[in-house]
Amino acid sequence: MRSVRVCVPLVALALAATACSTIGESSGSEEPEDGATPTEVVLVTHESFVLPKKLVKQFEEESGFDLEVRAAGDAGVLTNKLVLTQDNPLGDVAFGVDNTFASRALAEGVFAPYDATLPEGAEQYLLPGDGEDGEARALTPVDNASVCVNVDDTWFAEQDLAAPTSLDDLVDPAYEGLFVTPGAATSSPGMAFLLATIGAYGEDGWQDYWSELMDNDTLLTDGWSDAYQVDFTQGGGKGDRPIVLSYDSSPAFTIADDGTSTTSALLDTCFRQVEYAGVLEGAANPAGAEALVDFLLSPDVQAALPESMYVFPVDASVELPAEWAEFAEQPTEPITVDPEAIAEGRDDWLRDWSDITSR
Repeated sequence: MRSVRVCVPLVALALAATACSTIGESSGSEEPEDGATPTEVVLVTHESFVLPKKLVKQFEEESGFDLEVRAAGDAGVLTNKLVLTQDNPLGDVAFGVDNTFASRALAEGVFAPYDATLPEGAEQYLLPGDGEDGEARALTPVDNASVCVNVDDTWFAEQDLAAPTSLDDLVDPAYEGLFVTPGAATSSPGMAFLLATIGAYGEDGWQDYWSELMDNDTLLTDGWSDAYQVDFTQGGGKGDRPIVLSYDSSPAFTIADDGTSTTSALLDTCFRQVEYAGVLEGAANPAGAEALVDFLLSPDVQAALPESMYVFPVDASVELPAEWAEFAEQPTEPITVDPEAIAEGRDDWLRDWSDITSR
């Protein structure tokens, strides 16, 4: 039995709320008249970008530039827009292209080289192939979060049923009709989950896995918000599915009155997403763009990421909020797929996935 819900697409990246952004009508930052120094820096980002107002003010005071934020869809839509407008860039700097789309942006020459000074521990998140052989990097890692299967521990305890622990378990008849996930064609975390299954079962085995997954009455939604907030039993609605695709940070947001989390992330099912910032090639204000990239790596911004955008900082020295430190456990060995393989195979994989899930 196969379940598919068609709903209004929602952009969600790690339990994020839609950012309040100033979206300009022009295609890029305005060129200063008569060679004057630019007075603003234009950030092009996804719709889940949130930076506290006090930090925006801090950047403007420290840099001398006004910050304008232009939202451009989720990570995939953002990347497509950056590629299509590279000859007339939408702004000066972009944030939010992740490791599932970054190789395409690099291949198309969207970003200019800029070797930002990385904080402690951030080197592990560098995009493979970027800045190798002594060349300057084009992309700077800013945050990370892992897409993982989550379970409602309370529901399974009440049903006296052992919760699943692996991807293999999701096709077990014992869990028929219990899993909901956003689709790969309409959702960034959904795409990450598809990649997790490709990494786990190989390019010749993931199709059979998805066929079994759909035969086990898996429910597909357009976006994370509908899957988690509506269908998941620990979400905001009256859902009836105790297994959901979400994030490694999600258990930090389901704290019961006794101080324990009611959910768990299955750390053997995770695919890590890393978000990058980069100076756009042809930017009207490259100096301002570089200053903003540096600012996104600053201790103040890195410390604000968990509570403002619900993602982990790349700076290993940042102290996480208490709930995160206790309940938002990260996978030590997330499932990986080579970025170049993603760039080469993405379209074919999505076509195959669509064929399988629509049968």
